[in-house]
Amino acid sequence: MITSVLVANRGEIACRLFRTCHELGIRTVAVHSDADENALHARVADTGVRLPGAAPADTYLRGDLIVKAALAAGADAVHPGYGFLSENAGFARAVLDAGLVWIGPPPDAIEAMASKTRAKRLMGLKPLTDVTEADLPVLVKAAAGGGGRGMRVVRHLADLDAELAAARAEAESAFGDGEVFVEPYVENGRHVEVQILADTHGTVWPLGTRDCSLQRRHQKVVEEAPAPGLSEELQEELSALAVRAARAVDYVGAGTVEFLVADGRAHFLEMNTRLQVEHPVTEAVFGLDLVAEQIRVAEGHPLDSTPPRARGHAVEARLYAEDPSRDWSPQTGRLHRLALPEGIRLDTGYTDGDDIGVHYDPMLAKAVAHAPTRTEAVRKLASALERAVIHGPVTNRDLLVRSLRHPEFTAARMDTGFYDRHLPHLTAP
Repeated sequence: MITSVLVANRGEIACRLFRTCHELGIRTVAVHSDADENALHARVADTGVRLPGAAPADTYLRGDLIVKAALAAGADAVHPGYGFLSENAGFARAVLDAGLVWIGPPPDAIEAMASKTRAKRLMGLKPLTDVTEADLPVLVKAAAGGGGRGMRVVRHLADLDAELAAARAEAESAFGDGEVFVEPYVENGRHVEVQILADTHGTVWPLGTRDCSLQRRHQKVVEEAPAPGLSEELQEELSALAVRAARAVDYVGAGTVEFLVADGRAHFLEMNTRLQVEHPVTEAVFGLDLVAEQIRVAEGHPLDSTPPRARGHAVEARLYAEDPSRDWSPQTGRLHRLALPEGIRLDTGYTDGDDIGVHYDPMLAKAVAHAPTRTEAVRKLASALERAVIHGPVTNRDLLVRSLRHPEFTAARMDTGFYDRHLPHLTAP
């Protein structure tokens, strides 16, 4: 049995993980940089350990210090959350080598899916090598990392070499790995993903679909489950492909397999070997606590032979401290008040009176609505955000409300080009 968990992360996800641990009676250990000494995640944990480091942004990347912190605090398990070291096979191995329980997939599985090119080979896919005019447009992507870094759309063959060089430089700078590859660019496709959960006994659950098509600068803004408007055949195909990806690497724990869907066809993108930011919509629809399930799997418990049934629809919106009038620059300062109406799940790393600093991602919270139908869930979330009390830095609240009420979105006709078409209208003062 796991009795004490160190979370190798900060902010919203650390607070969310601690909440489940406390419900399960598991002691919690937080790590924090100097900049996060008074952060909410450091305050709500049972034990806090300072991580020394000159640069706050790099503190949570010191796997050696985090393992030492876990041992010093008496933790017997480590959960990586998302971001930072969550998909670092070397860190996972270091945790296991220290005699701690790793609440995540096996290091070999992380390694196998860390490179998008290797993941595609495991799925029987090959990147483009000799690009011709007939292949255009194409997408240049970094083999490692994510978040849109090292990504370029190429529409003219004469631009390919320059874009490859630029993508390599950006990927090397961001991820320490300059490998890039080229694949067909699916225009006006939908970003659809499948949540999977696997145990050590050979059971793999495909937990439905999520649609994450509303993205700005390749970063997700609004997510929902299930993905609306997919045929039953396509849903079954996506689930089968996700299970196939998990079995290809003997996966254990929670993970997400991502696709672009266009013209009724699924195009495999990648597998994220961790918990996703948008996991709450799946939890709402399936009535599950995915973190609790991760812990049970790490303890060796088997999953039931079949997953629970999905019920209703859930929508999540990411609330950021950013100013649309200043090219979406992150905002800092005192968050005096953040309150949403009852009936909305709010995952956040802040409370009233906290300061938003300059060192980390400016996401304030994730707001999630669940209802019997998609129409009701979307309406519920839009209304709640509109009536939310937010005193402090400028946020993207207006963008979220207007997006949720846009005719394309309410009719489920959105795709990854939604903000390319509509952002000026959606952000008008």
